[in-house]
Parts: sequence; C-alpha cells; structure tokens
Amino acid sequence: MNILFQRKRPKIGLAFGGGGARGISHIGVVKAFEEYGLKFDYICGTSVGSIIGAAYASGMGWQDMLKIVKSLKEKDIRSSKVFFVPSKTEGIETLISQNVGGKNVEDLKTPFSAVAVDIKTTKEVCISHGDLAKAVAGSCCVPGFFQPVEFGTKLLCDGGLQNTIPANIPRYFDCDFVVAVDCNSTRTYGTESTKMLDVIKCTIRTLMKSNAVKGYLCADVMIATDNKKFNPTKLEGIDEMVEAGYKNAIDMMPQIIKIFQGRAKPKKLKDFDKNEVEFI
Repeated sequence: MNILFQRKRPKIGLAFGGGGARGISHIGVVKAFEEYGLKFDYICGTSVGSIIGAAYASGMGWQDMLKIVKSLKEKDIRSSKVFFVPSKTEGIETLISQNVGGKNVEDLKTPFSAVAVDIKTTKEVCISHGDLAKAVAGSCCVPGFFQPVEFGTKLLCDGGLQNTIPANIPRYFDCDFVVAVDCNSTRTYGTESTKMLDVIKCTIRTLMKSNAVKGYLCADVMIATDNKKFNPTKLEGIDEMVEAGYKNAIDMMPQIIKIFQGRAKPKKLKDFDKNEVEFI
C-alpha cells in the first residue's frame, strides 16, 4: 500500500542500531517500510545497523537482504572463534563490496552515514564520504572480535562504544523527524556467574545500556525488538528475527505514517553540539 502525502512532507531520517547478529531483525523492519511505500531522506547505522543501512540506502530490498544473510556462514564474517583473538574485517568488507558494490559512501542512492569511533581520539565519527566497505567494517569492528580498521588517519572501532542507536545523527543532517530501530531492546541483564567471560559480557551489556539511552531520547519513533534469546554472534533464528522486526515495525506504523503525512509534532530537543561528533 502507498501513502498519499496531502501535506508538505517533512525531512525524515532513519537510524539502525547495533546488536550483532540480532540486527537480522532489521530486515523485517525494511520489509514493513517497503510494504507501506516509505522512502527516507537520510539513513545512518551503527555496527550491524550500518550493514543493513548501507544495503537499504543502496536500493536493495528486504528479500535480497534475507537471501544474502541465509547464504552466509559465520566463517565468512569472522575467521577466529576465540574471544580476544581478533579477526580482520576482510569478511565484512567483502560482504559489502560483493553485494552493494565497490562504492564510496556518497555514491549510494539515499544519503547515508556509518557511525564508528576513532580509538586514537576516542571520538565518535560519522562517515558520509569515502570507501563504503571500509566505513561499514569500521562501524562493525567490535573490540576483541575484530582488529581496528584504518580509515585515512583514523583507527576505527565499533560505533556502539559511543552511540549504539544513532538517532541523534540525522538531526545533524537537518532531519525534522527520526525513526530509529533497536534490535536489542533487552540488551541489559545481569549474571550470577563469577567466571571472567560472563562478568565481561555483563559489563559490556551494562555499558551498552547507557549508550542506548541517547537513541531513545532523540528518536521520534522507536521500533524496538526483543532478541534476547538469540546469540549475537550466531547466524541462527533468521526467519524468526525477521518476523519479529516486521511485527514491531507494523505495530509502530500508525505513528510513522503520521510523521510521513506531516501530521506529527517533532520532539523538542536541545541543540546538538557538533563538536561531540567528527564528520568525514
């Protein structure tokens, strides 16, 4: 079904959050957007959200995304299975190059940015220009799992270190409204184990919760999916995650349609300090 826009259409941004393999549910969200004929003016993503965001911004449909994911094996993305024995990001770069093309970020059909962190400066980096495969790989570079990515003079790691749901970023690109997607809404839960790996995992989950708060504050609409039962490092439960993302997006569609039809009031947010983010 297509929406008839009867009023002046606002500029609408879309932000995909991180969450490892749980980001497969983003594909179901894209399915819902396609069914309703929605076209966003700007797209950004952190970590796995940058993979889906780049594909979506290139014009790829949800069915093609799903086909690619189902053809993947874990070894295609990460060669090492040992935590703290990091893999290179060549698998991620190949995934992007083969399926989206050897493009620069600025060549995509819809304006797009990948969100990462420069570990030289610890500053959040919004990448809107340059090698797309490298930019996405840098955004996905989880410390301990992948080696940092060299991008010009920068050394990039996962954007989730600073901004796991980058709903603030579209505001810098003059978007009036932001729809954000959280594929890991139950990211924080505790542990009774004292084993080192369990404690480290719990610590990371706790840190990620604080990074997600900004996304919820800055989004006009948040599509949140509970993927807790799925392992963020395993390509399992693909169809179930896609269906969950789709249903959650459909649930929020009345609010999203209201935005596209120009009938919603934007959030009253404080001015954003551009010095908090480095734009390249």
